[in-house]
This record gives sequence, structure tokens and C-alpha cells, in this order.
Amino acid sequence: MYNVEKTKTPSVFKNFDYSLFAAIILLSCIGCFVVSSAVNTFPNSRRMLIVHMGCLVIGGILAIAISFLDYKNFKIPGILFYLFTTLLLVLVPIIGTGDELGSKNRLDFAGFTFQPSEVAKISLVIVASIFLARIYDGEKNKNANIIKFAIYSLIPVVLIAAPKDFGVAAVFICVIFVMMFFCGLHYRYIFVMFGTAVMSAPAIWFWVLNDKRRDRVRVFLNPELDPLDGGWNVLRSKMAVGSGQIFGKGLFKGIQTQNSMVPVKESDFVFSVIGEELGFIGGLIILVLVFFILIRFLYIAKNARDTYGAFLVIGLGAFFAVNFIENIGMSIGLLPVTGIPLPFISAGGSAMLSNMISVGVILSVSARRRKKRF
Repeated sequence: MYNVEKTKTPSVFKNFDYSLFAAIILLSCIGCFVVSSAVNTFPNSRRMLIVHMGCLVIGGILAIAISFLDYKNFKIPGILFYLFTTLLLVLVPIIGTGDELGSKNRLDFAGFTFQPSEVAKISLVIVASIFLARIYDGEKNKNANIIKFAIYSLIPVVLIAAPKDFGVAAVFICVIFVMMFFCGLHYRYIFVMFGTAVMSAPAIWFWVLNDKRRDRVRVFLNPELDPLDGGWNVLRSKMAVGSGQIFGKGLFKGIQTQNSMVPVKESDFVFSVIGEELGFIGGLIILVLVFFILIRFLYIAKNARDTYGAFLVIGLGAFFAVNFIENIGMSIGLLPVTGIPLPFISAGGSAMLSNMISVGVILSVSARRRKKRF
């Protein structure tokens, strides 16, 4: 178990995780070049790039500012934040906007479009970490805390799945399982949740998914079934990544990406731009940075000063890990298409801001950890 110690440190500057922050900023800067190439042919490319880079700068400042705050003080504000994000999720099916598949996942406010699920992931982790810390530390009323954890965790999942944003809902479920695993909950709890998901699969397939979504599953198993429609995205993305070979064709010189042959190349399939224009070397650099960041998250969680801090890092880190794996996996045809962006690289203001806020929380835990850095 983690020892509960005071989390104040003599100097946050001294304990600031410069290597982690530098890796994230480097990955984000590479992302700015990739996004500039991806939106090069768009009529509103200048605005998209300004929004993306502006949110990166604002997010970086927020991350540094949050790192100076004691993460143990996030509990009560985190519960209020959870209630606020839950309200936003309730509004999505009512006044939200969506895509051609019939899902709604965005809200428009004063000309700014954002996804409530991006901020909901932060509030979920903060609240879930409170109950998991109590369970892990062996506090009284273990069963009550397990029930509270289950209720608070499932509410955002249900609200996200209600407007048929199943890809994001699946990410939330994966993160919840990861947090349960690290908490050491008895396997029966995990099996119950997993068994419920499996048993509900037939009902979801026949009564929840529409024809286009079922086609996505079929096309994932065999993209050649519908190469001109459902399988087009994956086939073109794979072709773009493979055509980059070792060194790539160079930024702004991709044949598939610059001629709009790859749909949603600025977000969902941004890795196809990396593969075609930066080649194997560029993709390898991205993967090395990603692995370093994720390994650093594990190190911070292991050496967190208390259990609550450890679960904060595990939960937020799991969101990053699942997003990285899913986005790259679907770009090369290994995973089904779900519309998940690539953290720090895909274009999008709300995603960048929420990612940087998450980084700020992790940096706050890192600055107050028990052991010296390696």
C-alpha cells in the first residue's frame, strides 16, 4: 500500500517533471507540423491551425499552472466538476451535433464546438480515484465504495453511449477496467462487468447499431467487402502509410493525403499523414515519444505519494494509452474505426485543452512523489 504523507514540497520548480513535459511539448510541436500539412487543402486551414496552436499554448500554460496546485485539493472541486460535465453530457442528445453515422458528441457554444466527453474523462478519473483509493487502502464500507465507484463510473458511459457515441464509450469502459485491475479488485467484480458487456453484445448488434455501424464491423474484418464506401477510409489510410516507406515523401508532398484521398486526415486518420509524408522514421519517432510518455506515467504512478495520486495517473494515463493504441491501430487496419483522435497531434481545440489539463494533473502528482527521479 501507499503511505499517506504530506504532499507539500519545498519547491515545485525543483521537482517539476521536465523530461515528461518536454516530451509532450515535442510531440505536440510535431503535431502542429503534421496538422498544418493535413489541413493544407482545406478552405479554412488557417483558422484550424490557429485554433490548434492557440489551444496548445493555452493548454501548456494551464498544465504548468495546475502542476503547482496540490492534487489532493482536487477532490471536492472534482466532484463539482463531475456534476457539471454530467450536465453537459445530458445536453448532448438534446441539443448536440453529430456525424453521418447518427451519433451526437459535440456541443456548440458561442461559435466554439467542443466535446463534453473530453472533459468528462478528467472528472471521471478524479471521482473514481477517490473511491478506488478507499478500497485499496482497506477503509471501512468497502462494498459501499465499490457500489459508488460502479455508479459514478457507469453514469458517463451510459450518457455517452445514449447518443450513439459508442467509440468514446468503449474507451471509457477500457479505462474503468484498467483502474479496477490496478486497484486489485477481486476478479469476480471484473468478470461481472465483462460478462454483462458480452451478454449485451447481441442486443447492441441487432437493436442499437444502425446499418452503417454494423457495416463498420464487417468492413473491419474484411475492408475489401466495400472498398468504395465503408472500407474506403481504412484501405486509403493503409495505402498512404505504406507508400511513405522509410523517409516519407515530405511534408505537403503526400499523394494520398494532399489530394484528399484519406478522409478525416486531420483527426481520426492523422497517422496516415505521418506515415506517408514522414515515413517509417517519422512514425518511429512518434512511437518512441509515446512509449516514453506512457512509461513515465507508470513510473509516476508507482512512486506517487499516496494511493489517490497513483490512481489519478493510472486513470488519465490509461485514457492516453487507449487513444494512442486505437488511433494508430485503426489507421493501419489492426483495429476497427471508432473516430478516436491521436492525443497531442490530431487537430482539435477541446481535445488539446483537455489533454493538457490531464498532463497538469499528472505533473502535480509527479512533483509530489515519494522518490527521486531516475
